[in-house]
Amino acid sequence: MIQELKEGYGHVFEDALINEILQVGTFKEIPEGFKLMEIGHYVKAMPLLVSGAIKVYREDTDGNELLLYYLEKGDTCSMTLTCCMGDAKSEVRAVAETDAKLIMIPVHKMEEWTAKYKSWRNFVFESYHGRLNELLNTLDSIAFDKMDMRLVSYLKEKARINKGDIVHNTHQEIAYELHSSRVVISRLLKKLEQMGKIELHRNYIKLLQL
Repeated sequence: MIQELKEGYGHVFEDALINEILQVGTFKEIPEGFKLMEIGHYVKAMPLLVSGAIKVYREDTDGNELLLYYLEKGDTCSMTLTCCMGDAKSEVRAVAETDAKLIMIPVHKMEEWTAKYKSWRNFVFESYHGRLNELLNTLDSIAFDKMDMRLVSYLKEKARINKGDIVHNTHQEIAYELHSSRVVISRLLKKLEQMGKIELHRNYIKLLQL
């Protein structure tokens, strides 16, 4: 855990903070598909991601999901930070996109480290800034981009996160994450295949020239 923590956060945190994280943090390995955070639940600890990827969703009143952003190595979730600091319930759902390794930091350390370590304060502010930009990009995409452009961006990001050219998602799962319908997504995927951009298979999509 020491090596992984230093690789992910050694350039961000000073040695004293790294040592405290090692003392109080709980190391976790979670499998793909694991639900790390649920809407309406209180957050007891804040995750620092040392490997893998986490996807963060918002849900409407009808239970439809919208993918907000991904967390990767060296990231944390600003919405988790907000819940930790305010003792509030989570308004997002976080699910492992890939197998991941995390260090869970107890809630009571958040305020203490904010006062004690400049590097932690900077990390928190930069996390808020980064997630806000990603949320604005998501909002812009919904408001201004056509669904075919959103689908292409989604497939590219999925492939990048999973470090390959294969996307293991059904048409229905993609529709959920883009807040669309399966019929629309299937039609657009078929169009991309006809253009030679992708190959459609029963259980996966292969990217060719996106």
